[in-house]
Amino acid sequence: MSTAPKTVQSKESPALSEKGLKAGSVGLIGAVVIGVSCIAPAYTLTAALGPTVSEVGVHLPAIFLVGFIPMLLVALGYRELNNAMPDAGTSFTWATRAFGPWIGWMGGWGLIAATIIVLSNLAAVAVDFFYLMLAQIFSNPELGELSKILPLNIATTLVFIALACWISYRGMETTKGVQYVLVAFQLLVLGWFAVSAFAHVANGTAFDATAVSPDWFNPFAVDSFSQFAAGVSLSIFIYWGWDVTLTMNEETKNPEKTPGRAATITVLVIVVIYMTVALATLSFAGVGETGLGAGNPENQSSIFAVLAGPVMGPFAILMSLAILSSSAASLQSTFVSPARTMLAMGHYRAISPKFGKISPTFKSPSFATIAAAIAAAGFYVITRTVSENALWDTITALGMMICFYYGITALACVWFFRAEAFRGARSFFFRFLAPLLGGVILLVMFVKTAMDSMDPEYGSGSSVGGVGLVFVLGMGVILLGVVIMLVMYRVRPEFFKGKVLTRA
Repeated sequence: MSTAPKTVQSKESPALSEKGLKAGSVGLIGAVVIGVSCIAPAYTLTAALGPTVSEVGVHLPAIFLVGFIPMLLVALGYRELNNAMPDAGTSFTWATRAFGPWIGWMGGWGLIAATIIVLSNLAAVAVDFFYLMLAQIFSNPELGELSKILPLNIATTLVFIALACWISYRGMETTKGVQYVLVAFQLLVLGWFAVSAFAHVANGTAFDATAVSPDWFNPFAVDSFSQFAAGVSLSIFIYWGWDVTLTMNEETKNPEKTPGRAATITVLVIVVIYMTVALATLSFAGVGETGLGAGNPENQSSIFAVLAGPVMGPFAILMSLAILSSSAASLQSTFVSPARTMLAMGHYRAISPKFGKISPTFKSPSFATIAAAIAAAGFYVITRTVSENALWDTITALGMMICFYYGITALACVWFFRAEAFRGARSFFFRFLAPLLGGVILLVMFVKTAMDSMDPEYGSGSSVGGVGLVFVLGMGVILLGVVIMLVMYRVRPEFFKGKVLTRA
């Protein structure tokens, strides 16, 4: 019997092959739930609302909408690529098929690097809120301070990463079951917060009741382009993660349609959640820089930690639990993307074939999942031990990597379907115009963020040789990918010579 990999049945993807993942284990609803989980709305909002308000004030809804547009345009391009080439490698596979192995490899590296970095951040946030939850349950503030003890913090973070890895290793069905509970809980609490905030405004008990104005939705009312760009960069980060629905395309029912539909629905669901909570927060707290104001610098690290009590009263602990469940859920679901991208890269011999191994019991990427956990744990231990600023500045640099690999993938859609772009209105919009606009916007944001981050005042204010640490870290991670790629070229030349995965 032949052991050759089974070829995917698609006229447009004769070079693609299946990898042994468990097909048909996730439906449309399950894919959307995992997509929402990966974005982690409760965690993301508490971290992003304050900094975005500090940049754009009451125009927060406008910036959220502007950030949503390129995400939707790119999601439409992803959907078209998935329809033609359902493959777990997504950005890596599609960019390789469109532009060749070198750009494809870097597209895969951008996704892996971004997700590995954010895994460590999600674990750290989960640990912080875990100890905060204990402090609230036992009415002992000292318990909340335990996360500041470095050895205990690192040990607890590694436990969270190990648990998330174990669930992911057990495959998509286990992942799906866990996510239904965690996502439902955080969305319930966010809805509770929004309704309570509007109720306070209606009853005259809000901190700084502010009437919703049409001007809030006008992006042209933002004072400067730099503020606008900073706001959009933050807003792009808060939507990031929807593409997880595509990386599990070989495990979904109807793999040519379900992942793309799930990606589009996920982005639409998230923008509704964000707009509702943003309007509720602005209406209740205003944008002032004192007290409970959303513009107060002291409130920016976690806006819900400040507002949950005044808005939700004795039920404020539910918000801490929601953020804990949000970060923990995203920690677990985020493992899906890097593990399956590394699986595909190993399968197509762009990296060591060990990464292409599948668990015979759970039909999941066994070696790649464990490798992602080890990389995330190692990254956290090193950066957290060396400098807390380095950890958080690397998170700030994520925006560059997100724009980098999203932009490459969107333009891969344009190039791959270039011969069909003008064969009808549908092809023109979905395969040419939408991904072209989305890709160009994100690559412009990549260049703009890179230029701005060279300023030593960007991020934590740290610098190396007079250059901002955010720029050094962001570009350093991308250049590290180039170095590893050149090493792989010497070790695995068959991929780079187009003998494994051919251009279309």
